[in-house]
Amino acid sequence: MTDNVEKELQLDAANLYREESYTDLKAGSLRKLVPVTADGADDLSRPAIFTASTQVMTPGGILPLSGEIDGATNLSEAIAGFNPAIRKALADLREEVAAMQRERASQIVVPGRTAPPPPPDLLIR
Repeated sequence: MTDNVEKELQLDAANLYREESYTDLKAGSLRKLVPVTADGADDLSRPAIFTASTQVMTPGGILPLSGEIDGATNLSEAIAGFNPAIRKALADLREEVAAMQRERASQIVVPGRTAPPPPPDLLIR
């Protein structure tokens, strides 16, 4: 099995990116993926990709959020697109959680399966 992994694992030389990071040390960070050729030179035939990331506090702890900034071609456009990208990531997360809750609520309850044990005072002695 290790031999298969070693043979299949290979970087795509036509799809390489250099990563640059920017942060304001408050709200979050921006990541710019700059396309490069196999020799490390900038690949001007492909656009850069900008992503936004931040963390929000929830009752369950810190939750990381990230999303792609659509249409940004430079850093100033990425800065302007930070808030909309994070809002979209949060909306997508809420939708995903709601779908999981709906799925869980629609499951058929079968006695004895994944049910919590009965309280100790109801056990037959």
